[in-house]
Amino acid sequence: MSVAVLLLLGLGLLVAEGRRGDRCFFNRTQEYCVCYNLSEETISSIIQCLSATVVEFQGGDLEKYIAFPIRNLDPSAIETLGSLVIQKVIIGNVLVPEILLARVLRFFSYTHVQELAFESCIFQGTGDWRDMDGQDLPILSLSFHNVTSSPLTGHEPAFSSLSRWLGTLQELAVTGSRVTSLPCAIGKVFRALRSLGLAENSLGDGSLAPAFCQGAFPHLQELSLHHNNLSSYHSVCEGVELLLELRHLDLSHNRLMAGTSSSCQWPAALRHFNLSNAGLDEVPTPLPPNLEVLDVSHNHLRAVDISLSSLKKLFLNQNLLQAVPSIRNYPKLDTLHLDNNSISELPRDELNLLGRLQDVAVADNPFRCSCLGAGGLQALAATGHLGQGWPGDYRCQSPAQYQGWPVARVPVSVLRCHLAAVVAPLCVALALLGVAGA
Repeated sequence: MSVAVLLLLGLGLLVAEGRRGDRCFFNRTQEYCVCYNLSEETISSIIQCLSATVVEFQGGDLEKYIAFPIRNLDPSAIETLGSLVIQKVIIGNVLVPEILLARVLRFFSYTHVQELAFESCIFQGTGDWRDMDGQDLPILSLSFHNVTSSPLTGHEPAFSSLSRWLGTLQELAVTGSRVTSLPCAIGKVFRALRSLGLAENSLGDGSLAPAFCQGAFPHLQELSLHHNNLSSYHSVCEGVELLLELRHLDLSHNRLMAGTSSSCQWPAALRHFNLSNAGLDEVPTPLPPNLEVLDVSHNHLRAVDISLSSLKKLFLNQNLLQAVPSIRNYPKLDTLHLDNNSISELPRDELNLLGRLQDVAVADNPFRCSCLGAGGLQALAATGHLGQGWPGDYRCQSPAQYQGWPVARVPVSVLRCHLAAVVAPLCVALALLGVAGA
């Protein structure tokens, strides 16, 4: 197999074979191959990667290949590329001339590569993408992390030439790349996209409605917007309300304000909603009506008074709750996490209901280890449904004689906790014996 074909697979370059090097390292157990600072001098070592399913390229100078003539592949080279098992290619810490990328991307159509990822790269210049008109690629997942490029606005011609491929893409992620906006026309190209990751960027409230305009991302099911500059809960709702198939939405690590009540309607398909680490003092409304999973952990909630008949999993850990919310409002609930709150005791009337759940977590709360407090937790643990943390992370804060004790060790015997229940029958029995003896 020619070195030209091997390098083509990784970076799309056709160069002559130089001196042998040893810059690629293959982990046979993981079927993972990493190549560092690939160049003409070290390219022959890429042969180690032929049995890998994932190949990663770190570093290298592509600018000097901008003017290099890239010829079409002959049938034998196409057959060779088609025989390789590589499923994913990662390119990191490289300055990528767009004109070069535009010229070589079409060669991936001869491979079985389904995932292409760029990490810490700089995209430079403007490419001529006309060679990609009507071109199909096997790549279904495309990701960019910590990349630098010109703004997406103005790249419409490139997206038009790539539309046949992008129209089949399933997953797209552009994270940590200082994205501030996404033009409406771009979203309309991604006709089959199921998952979109835009985390760790600079998107604001006003950038969502244009990005998710009518006809954009028509089949999107998962949207990740965590670690952005979003602040208005209701603006976000209005920004995504046209994503009718949206099922998973992650708004965590923003600073959201609930504001006044709004008539905005969340997509009816929404099932998983992540509002953790969002600076919330109260649970915002309206919530998506058909939620199954709600994560409002790591906020400043002091009370939770919501009713969601479809909810199955509720995460309230790391808040300021002083009481367990009534789970009567959630008839389908199977998971409830209340770790790291200010709860001192589990209410007697909720214990039986809590015992029916599959996963209950109440660790690291300031428990009052009265007979009811300690006994309730011990009874719940006995059902086998008390989650991670039992018994080590369940400790008493009061009363003084049990402060610091593991809740599991607090004595809750009938004689100590229900003395009246023992003494009363005993007194009756003695009285009856006395009457009989008389």
